[in-house]
Amino acid sequence: MLTETRAKSYSAALERLAGARREFLAFLERRTGSRETAEEILQAAYLKGVEKSGSLRSEESAVAWFYRILRNALADHWRAKGASRETQVDTLPETPVEPEVRKEVCACIRAALDTMKPEYREALESVDMDDASVGDYAAAAGIGANNASVRLHRARHTLRKRILLACGPCCSVDGCSYCTCQ
Repeated sequence: MLTETRAKSYSAALERLAGARREFLAFLERRTGSRETAEEILQAAYLKGVEKSGSLRSEESAVAWFYRILRNALADHWRAKGASRETQVDTLPETPVEPEVRKEVCACIRAALDTMKPEYREALESVDMDDASVGDYAAAAGIGANNASVRLHRARHTLRKRILLACGPCCSVDGCSYCTCQ
């Protein structure tokens, strides 16, 4: 049973999601090329969202949480259509991240970053969090682009392992949109 505070937060999150319907539909329509298909995928995502509503933790993360559901619903659509992996990857860009969501990096990720080698942490913060290109990061770090790519790959691998150890699969598999660890 929901507490009164949780119920208010849940209600606010639902209102925020309902208010973003056009945005969600446009996101899907750009990737499918069809309004009708986008509507179908959105309806399927809404149903999945209702099923997974227990994992929604706050109004602030509701939109990012639902974009993950949308991307999964879109991937399911392409799989059902028999689309190749290349088509799916080209069609599924990264989830748009709102500035306020970007500022609230999951505490477990921040804690893991703080324990990493400084060059790994800097690579992840620059490329993954500040949206710098690998080339820009390489120039700033004084290393070659290939070295920067290898460093970034190793940093992501190390972060993934540390998050898995610290949080289990809640963050390492589903991302912090579903984070339930403290």
